[in-house]
Amino acid sequence: MDIVLRATAAFLFVFVLLRVLGRRELSTLEPFDVILLVVIGDLLQQGVTQSDMSFTGAVLAIGTFGLLVIGTSWLSFRFKAVRKVVEAAPLVIVEHGKAIERNLRAERLTLEEVASAARLSQITSLDDVEWAIVESSGQISFIPRSGS
Repeated sequence: MDIVLRATAAFLFVFVLLRVLGRRELSTLEPFDVILLVVIGDLLQQGVTQSDMSFTGAVLAIGTFGLLVIGTSWLSFRFKAVRKVVEAAPLVIVEHGKAIERNLRAERLTLEEVASAARLSQITSLDDVEWAIVESSGQISFIPRSGS
């Protein structure tokens, strides 16, 4: 039971940590982000299972994480209030071709990163963007200006 409680506490800690760190797509992770995720995994294992190297301990820890992920997913599907806590709301970062600096800072995005994402969407200039929105997944959606 001790492993289940430690796994639950670790899950909550990682959830809060990842919300604070911000949203990024897996394809846009920097090398430091990848290192952080790997190290978190290793440190979590040590903290959750402590000196229990048994198969049962591993199954309990992994099973607890799996059930918490499924439970969180189901709760966010079922209840809008939970969804607001679990998923980040979409955020407008460009409006009528002009960057919203406050929102870029909140997402820790540079104008160069947004321009690069726009080029990948076949948009040559942010002046041609009506809206650019960081979705809850971390992906940036672009809505081009009419006539562009």
